Amino acid sequence: MNKIDLNGRTAVVTGGAQGFGRAITERFVASGARVAIWDHDLPFAEKTAKEIGPAVIAIKVDVSDLAAVETARDATLAALGKIDILVNNAGIAGINKTVWDTDLEEWRKVLRINLDGPFICCKAIAPVMIKQGYGRIVNIASIAGKEGNPNAAHYSASKAGLIALTKSLGKELAQHDILVNAVTPAAARTAIFDQMTQQHIDFMLSKIPKGRFVLVEELAAMVAWLASEDCAFSTGAVFDISGGRATY
Repeated sequence: MNKIDLNGRTAVVTGGAQGFGRAITERFVASGARVAIWDHDLPFAEKTAKEIGPAVIAIKVDVSDLAAVETARDATLAALGKIDILVNNAGIAGINKTVWDTDLEEWRKVLRINLDGPFICCKAIAPVMIKQGYGRIVNIASIAGKEGNPNAAHYSASKAGLIALTKSLGKELAQHDILVNAVTPAAARTAIFDQMTQQHIDFMLSKIPKGRFVLVEELAAMVAWLASEDCAFSTGAVFDISGGRATY
Protein backbone atom coordinates (compact mmCIF):
# COMPACT_ATOMS: atom_id res chain seq x y z
CA MET A 1 0.00 0.00 0.00
CA ASN A 2 1.39 3.41 -1.00
CA LYS A 3 1.35 5.91 1.84
CA ILE A 4 -1.06 8.83 1.47
CA ASP A 5 -0.99 11.49 4.17
CA LEU A 6 -4.40 12.22 5.65
CA ASN A 7 -3.09 12.84 9.16
CA GLY A 8 -5.28 15.27 11.07
CA ARG A 9 -8.05 15.14 8.47
CA THR A 10 -11.66 14.24 9.15
CA ALA A 11 -13.94 12.66 6.57
CA VAL A 12 -17.57 11.83 5.96
CA VAL A 13 -18.20 8.70 3.88
CA THR A 14 -21.82 8.12 2.95
CA GLY A 15 -22.90 4.50 2.63
CA GLY A 16 -19.75 3.62 4.54
CA ALA A 17 -20.96 0.45 6.21
CA GLN A 18 -20.03 -1.89 3.35
CA GLY A 19 -18.60 -2.22 -0.15
CA PHE A 20 -16.79 0.76 -1.62
CA GLY A 21 -17.66 2.87 1.42
CA ARG A 22 -16.09 0.50 3.91
CA ALA A 23 -12.95 0.09 1.81
CA ILE A 24 -12.61 3.87 1.51
CA THR A 25 -13.09 4.26 5.26
CA GLU A 26 -10.42 1.65 5.98
CA ARG A 27 -7.97 3.31 3.61
CA PHE A 28 -8.63 6.75 5.13
CA VAL A 29 -8.01 5.42 8.65
CA ALA A 30 -4.81 3.70 7.50
CA SER A 31 -3.75 7.09 6.14
CA GLY A 32 -4.33 8.84 9.47
CA ALA A 33 -7.84 10.27 9.11
CA ARG A 34 -10.85 10.06 11.38
CA VAL A 35 -14.07 9.08 9.64
CA ALA A 36 -17.79 9.48 10.19
CA ILE A 37 -19.72 6.74 8.42
CA TRP A 38 -23.12 8.06 7.36
CA ASP A 39 -25.50 5.20 6.63
CA HIS A 40 -29.23 4.51 6.74
CA ASP A 41 -28.54 1.23 8.58
CA LEU A 42 -27.16 2.38 11.93
CA PRO A 43 -26.58 -1.05 13.53
CA PHE A 44 -24.62 -2.17 10.46
CA ALA A 45 -22.64 1.09 10.42
CA GLU A 46 -21.88 0.79 14.14
CA LYS A 47 -20.66 -2.79 13.61
CA THR A 48 -18.37 -1.62 10.79
CA ALA A 49 -17.06 1.29 12.86
CA LYS A 50 -16.28 -1.01 15.78
CA GLU A 51 -14.45 -3.45 13.51
CA ILE A 52 -12.31 -0.73 11.92
CA GLY A 53 -11.43 0.98 15.20
CA PRO A 54 -11.76 4.07 17.40
CA ALA A 55 -11.04 6.51 14.58
CA VAL A 56 -14.49 5.77 13.10
CA ILE A 57 -17.93 6.84 14.27
CA ALA A 58 -21.32 5.89 12.83
CA ILE A 59 -24.24 8.24 12.23
CA LYS A 60 -27.66 7.31 10.92
CA VAL A 61 -28.84 9.43 8.01
CA ASP A 62 -31.09 9.39 4.96
CA VAL A 63 -29.00 11.27 2.40
CA SER A 64 -32.10 12.24 0.44
CA ASP A 65 -33.50 14.19 3.42
CA LEU A 66 -31.97 17.67 3.82
CA ALA A 67 -32.98 18.03 7.47
CA ALA A 68 -31.51 14.60 8.30
CA VAL A 69 -28.26 15.48 6.51
CA GLU A 70 -28.00 18.80 8.35
CA THR A 71 -28.50 16.96 11.65
CA ALA A 72 -25.81 14.43 10.70
CA ARG A 73 -23.47 17.26 9.70
CA ASP A 74 -23.91 18.97 13.05
CA ALA A 75 -23.41 15.70 14.92
CA THR A 76 -20.22 15.06 12.96
CA LEU A 77 -18.88 18.52 13.70
CA ALA A 78 -19.68 18.08 17.38
CA ALA A 79 -17.87 14.75 17.48
CA LEU A 80 -14.91 15.40 15.16
CA GLY A 81 -14.61 19.19 15.14
CA LYS A 82 -14.46 19.69 11.37
CA ILE A 83 -15.16 18.07 8.02
CA ASP A 84 -12.24 18.15 5.58
CA ILE A 85 -13.37 15.40 3.20
CA LEU A 86 -16.74 14.32 1.84
CA VAL A 87 -17.13 11.11 -0.13
CA ASN A 88 -20.56 10.77 -1.73
CA ASN A 89 -20.68 6.99 -2.04
CA ALA A 90 -24.20 5.97 -0.96
CA GLY A 91 -26.16 4.59 -3.88
CA ILE A 92 -28.54 1.94 -5.15
CA ALA A 93 -28.71 0.06 -8.45
CA GLY A 94 -32.47 -0.19 -8.88
CA ILE A 95 -34.34 -2.90 -10.75
CA ASN A 96 -33.04 -3.93 -14.19
CA LYS A 97 -35.78 -3.13 -16.71
CA THR A 98 -36.18 -1.29 -19.99
CA VAL A 99 -37.17 2.37 -19.84
CA TRP A 100 -40.75 1.59 -20.83
CA ASP A 101 -41.10 -1.10 -18.17
CA THR A 102 -39.54 0.95 -15.35
CA ASP A 103 -42.04 2.28 -12.82
CA LEU A 104 -41.93 6.03 -12.31
CA GLU A 105 -41.45 5.64 -8.56
CA GLU A 106 -38.54 3.22 -9.17
CA TRP A 107 -36.93 5.86 -11.42
CA ARG A 108 -37.46 8.55 -8.79
CA LYS A 109 -36.12 6.34 -5.97
CA VAL A 110 -32.81 5.75 -7.75
CA LEU A 111 -32.42 9.41 -8.68
CA ARG A 112 -33.34 10.46 -5.13
CA ILE A 113 -30.54 8.42 -3.53
CA ASN A 114 -27.89 8.58 -6.25
CA LEU A 115 -28.22 12.21 -7.35
CA ASP A 116 -30.35 14.15 -4.88
CA GLY A 117 -28.31 12.59 -2.06
CA PRO A 118 -24.90 13.92 -3.19
CA PHE A 119 -26.45 17.31 -4.02
CA ILE A 120 -27.95 17.55 -0.52
CA CYS A 121 -24.71 16.46 1.18
CA CYS A 122 -22.70 18.97 -0.85
CA LYS A 123 -25.25 21.69 -0.11
CA ALA A 124 -24.97 21.01 3.62
CA ILE A 125 -21.20 20.58 3.87
CA ALA A 126 -19.78 23.01 1.28
CA PRO A 127 -20.41 26.08 3.52
CA VAL A 128 -18.44 24.36 6.31
CA MET A 129 -15.53 23.79 3.96
CA ILE A 130 -15.72 27.36 2.60
CA LYS A 131 -15.55 28.75 6.14
CA GLN A 132 -12.44 26.72 6.94
CA GLY A 133 -10.85 27.41 3.56
CA TYR A 134 -10.16 23.80 2.67
CA GLY A 135 -11.94 20.69 1.46
CA ARG A 136 -11.94 17.68 -0.79
CA ILE A 137 -15.15 16.21 -2.23
CA VAL A 138 -15.08 12.90 -4.09
CA ASN A 139 -18.21 11.64 -5.83
CA ILE A 140 -18.51 7.94 -6.60
CA ALA A 141 -20.10 7.91 -10.06
CA SER A 142 -19.91 5.00 -12.52
CA ILE A 143 -18.79 4.10 -16.00
CA ALA A 144 -22.54 3.68 -16.61
CA GLY A 145 -22.83 7.45 -16.27
CA LYS A 146 -20.54 7.88 -19.28
CA GLU A 147 -21.77 5.04 -21.49
CA GLY A 148 -25.32 4.28 -20.38
CA ASN A 149 -26.09 0.67 -19.52
CA PRO A 150 -29.14 -0.96 -21.11
CA ASN A 151 -31.86 -1.93 -18.65
CA ALA A 152 -30.39 0.51 -16.14
CA ALA A 153 -31.43 3.92 -17.44
CA HIS A 154 -32.27 5.23 -13.98
CA TYR A 155 -28.86 4.24 -12.58
CA SER A 156 -27.00 5.48 -15.67
CA ALA A 157 -28.84 8.81 -15.66
CA SER A 158 -28.21 9.32 -11.94
CA LYS A 159 -24.48 8.78 -12.39
CA ALA A 160 -24.35 11.02 -15.47
CA GLY A 161 -26.03 13.70 -13.38
CA LEU A 162 -23.47 13.19 -10.62
CA ILE A 163 -20.66 13.74 -13.12
CA ALA A 164 -22.26 17.03 -14.21
CA LEU A 165 -22.77 18.05 -10.57
CA THR A 166 -19.08 17.40 -9.98
CA LYS A 167 -18.08 19.65 -12.87
CA SER A 168 -20.38 22.49 -11.81
CA LEU A 169 -19.46 22.39 -8.13
CA GLY A 170 -15.77 22.09 -8.94
CA LYS A 171 -15.92 25.42 -10.76
CA GLU A 172 -17.91 27.06 -7.97
CA LEU A 173 -15.45 26.04 -5.25
CA ALA A 174 -12.15 26.32 -7.11
CA GLN A 175 -11.15 29.58 -5.41
CA HIS A 176 -11.64 28.16 -1.90
CA ASP A 177 -9.05 25.33 -2.02
CA ILE A 178 -11.98 22.93 -2.19
CA LEU A 179 -11.55 20.40 -4.97
CA VAL A 180 -14.42 18.32 -6.32
CA ASN A 181 -13.77 15.24 -8.41
CA ALA A 182 -15.59 12.10 -9.49
CA VAL A 183 -14.47 8.55 -10.05
CA THR A 184 -16.15 6.29 -12.60
CA PRO A 185 -15.47 2.69 -11.61
CA ALA A 186 -16.54 -0.40 -13.42
CA ALA A 187 -18.65 -2.69 -11.28
CA ALA A 188 -17.31 -4.41 -8.18
CA ARG A 189 -18.58 -7.54 -6.45
CA THR A 190 -20.39 -5.81 -3.59
CA ALA A 191 -23.87 -6.05 -2.09
CA ILE A 192 -25.19 -3.86 -4.91
CA PHE A 193 -24.99 -6.98 -7.13
CA ASP A 194 -27.89 -8.36 -5.10
CA GLN A 195 -30.11 -5.78 -6.81
CA MET A 196 -29.09 -6.86 -10.32
CA THR A 197 -30.00 -9.73 -12.61
CA GLN A 198 -27.27 -12.23 -13.48
CA GLN A 199 -27.75 -11.23 -17.12
CA HIS A 200 -26.88 -7.62 -16.26
CA ILE A 201 -23.84 -8.68 -14.22
CA ASP A 202 -22.60 -10.81 -17.12
CA PHE A 203 -23.12 -7.89 -19.51
CA MET A 204 -21.01 -5.58 -17.35
CA LEU A 205 -18.19 -8.11 -17.06
CA SER A 206 -18.18 -8.67 -20.84
CA LYS A 207 -17.40 -4.97 -21.36
CA ILE A 208 -14.22 -4.93 -19.23
CA PRO A 209 -11.03 -5.68 -21.22
CA LYS A 210 -9.16 -6.79 -18.07
CA GLY A 211 -11.75 -9.54 -17.70
CA ARG A 212 -12.59 -8.95 -14.04
CA PHE A 213 -14.45 -6.55 -11.78
CA VAL A 214 -12.66 -3.75 -9.93
CA LEU A 215 -11.58 -4.49 -6.37
CA VAL A 216 -12.92 -2.20 -3.67
CA GLU A 217 -9.36 -1.65 -2.44
CA GLU A 218 -8.33 -0.39 -5.89
CA LEU A 219 -11.07 2.22 -5.86
CA ALA A 220 -10.23 3.21 -2.29
CA ALA A 221 -6.61 3.90 -3.27
CA MET A 222 -7.72 6.34 -5.98
CA VAL A 223 -10.20 8.05 -3.67
CA ALA A 224 -7.56 8.44 -0.95
CA TRP A 225 -5.31 10.37 -3.33
CA LEU A 226 -8.19 12.56 -4.51
CA ALA A 227 -9.00 13.28 -0.85
CA SER A 228 -5.43 14.33 -0.03
CA GLU A 229 -3.44 17.55 -0.29
CA ASP A 230 -1.37 15.87 -3.03
CA CYS A 231 -4.41 16.36 -5.25
CA ALA A 232 -3.95 20.11 -5.55
CA PHE A 233 -4.84 21.14 -9.12
CA SER A 234 -7.45 18.66 -10.34
CA THR A 235 -11.05 19.74 -9.85
CA GLY A 236 -14.26 19.11 -11.74
CA ALA A 237 -12.52 16.09 -13.22
CA VAL A 238 -13.56 12.49 -13.84
CA PHE A 239 -11.12 9.70 -13.04
CA ASP A 240 -11.75 6.34 -14.72
CA ILE A 241 -11.07 3.07 -12.97
CA SER A 242 -12.79 0.76 -15.42
CA GLY A 243 -10.25 -1.92 -16.38
CA GLY A 244 -10.04 -0.47 -19.86
CA ARG A 245 -13.77 -0.22 -20.49
CA ALA A 246 -13.85 3.58 -20.71
CA THR A 247 -13.43 4.81 -24.28
CA TYR A 248 -13.46 8.57 -23.58
